Amino acid sequence: MKLYLISLAVGVLVGAIYGLLNVRSPAPPVVALIGLAGILIGEQLVPLAKHWWTQGPVSATVFSAHLKSHSLASLPTQSPDCGRACADSGSAPDKT
Repeated sequence: MKLYLISLAVGVLVGAIYGLLNVRSPAPPVVALIGLAGILIGEQLVPLAKHWWTQGPVSATVFSAHLKSHSLASLPTQSPDCGRACADSGSAPDKT
């Protein structure tokens, strides 16, 4: 949850800076949101298509389980003993 709040706060800050400088955002907000929705839908279609191709029709139960495990699940976290490898790769353990 903390990651989402930080992301939202940074977005609001950037939007405020754009507003103060009278600069338009790079993409109209509706177009950007529709593009993001398309990315999310496409990302979810591939595993469902693979399931359909290998195991037959996708039932409502499979579809629901897929959404819960991929779209509505918690963000993945790194192991607490990530240590130096995380520092070298530029990532940090999630502290949620």
